[in-house]
Amino acid sequence: MSHSSLKDDRPNIIFLVDCNSFFCSCERLFRPELANKPVGVLSNNDGCFVSRTKELKALGVPMGAPYFHYKDVCIKNKAFVFSSNFALYANISDRVMKTLAEFSDELEVYSVDEAFLNLKGFLPTLRFPTIEDFAVHVKAKVEQNTGIPVSIGIGPTKTLAKVANQMAKDNLALKGIMSLMNPKVRDTALASFEIDDIWGIGRALAPRLRLLGIKTAKDFRDYSNEKHLLKLFTKVELYRKWELQGISKFNLNQTSKDKKQIMCSRSFGGQVTTLDELKASVVHHAASATEKLRRQNSLCRSVRVFIRTNRFKNTEQYYGADEITLDMATSDTRKIVEACLKILSSVFVSGYEYKKSGVCLSGITSSEHSQLSLFEKADTQKSLNLMKSIDLINKKSGQETIKFAVSATPKKAWRMNQNLKSPKYVSGWLELPKVK
Repeated sequence: MSHSSLKDDRPNIIFLVDCNSFFCSCERLFRPELANKPVGVLSNNDGCFVSRTKELKALGVPMGAPYFHYKDVCIKNKAFVFSSNFALYANISDRVMKTLAEFSDELEVYSVDEAFLNLKGFLPTLRFPTIEDFAVHVKAKVEQNTGIPVSIGIGPTKTLAKVANQMAKDNLALKGIMSLMNPKVRDTALASFEIDDIWGIGRALAPRLRLLGIKTAKDFRDYSNEKHLLKLFTKVELYRKWELQGISKFNLNQTSKDKKQIMCSRSFGGQVTTLDELKASVVHHAASATEKLRRQNSLCRSVRVFIRTNRFKNTEQYYGADEITLDMATSDTRKIVEACLKILSSVFVSGYEYKKSGVCLSGITSSEHSQLSLFEKADTQKSLNLMKSIDLINKKSGQETIKFAVSATPKKAWRMNQNLKSPKYVSGWLELPKVK
């Protein structure tokens, strides 16, 4: 029997590393005077709160709350509120994940601010007598390398690691680290953990579980009638129950799957009425979508564009959309833009106030396995080199350093409202922090 076919019977030791109030922590990174101050970050168009520090939470500002509802509260309490700065957050996230990759070969980047690690095979040493001691080291290293504070939950399964992480965040006495590797500790912890807070259960499924007398994670774990559960729920919920028992059912996903569809869309900061303004927004979305396409080394065959009015306004509504199938799959932004402008011209109707536009790329295939056409040439090496150069310049010097002229309209009503946006700091030369 070959060594590769031997079964690895070592127990899983799953870390869930979660960045604390990640977007807010990124803002604090370059503004140290914001430490211990209430800070919040808003969604697109400065709409709702998507990240809050504990100080802002203490003021009674809920997650997802509209900013205008709590603007007076923020002003009165001298809270710092920022527009989303996704270029900055993505850059800092990448640094966090690269640091975590130093500690384990098994790493799943679960979201922009969360990652699972498997420390299977951990052996105590003089420096790290316990797995908790090693977690302290991981936490300190991430914070040293990136400046971002993190909490770490430890368990034999992903679900238990999630529970542990939530407890590490909620209880300041734990100092950001909680382990549920010990069965006795696990029993006590699950008995006090609300069913609503279990990963994958949430508010949608919790009421149905409560009808069965299941109020806590321990109740769910110990519920014996699994056939009854399967009648009411799916296998995923049953697997979640087994994971609470310490039986691993959700493996770490270490490979990021290429997207089969890429959508770029945004609501406008103001009302858009002209075709030129819509062209600018659509070209901007097309360029962003095609850059993502190239990033995963793919080509697309189908392009869809939509425009719509403000459905929350008491006026006549209009939604226009159409799709073009290209003769040859491509990742050349110029070809995608040409198709988008053709669609836009066919669906645009004057006399409306438009609120949103979007571009969707589908029919996505790997650039290594694209089908040739008798009538259309594939992207040439010259085209590929041009696109690669544009991507490199925009990555180094900042988004849209190089862009299509049609997207540079003088009027910016189609742009998002980002009146409270901080500088990019690390992703644009012109916005690097100045040191006196």
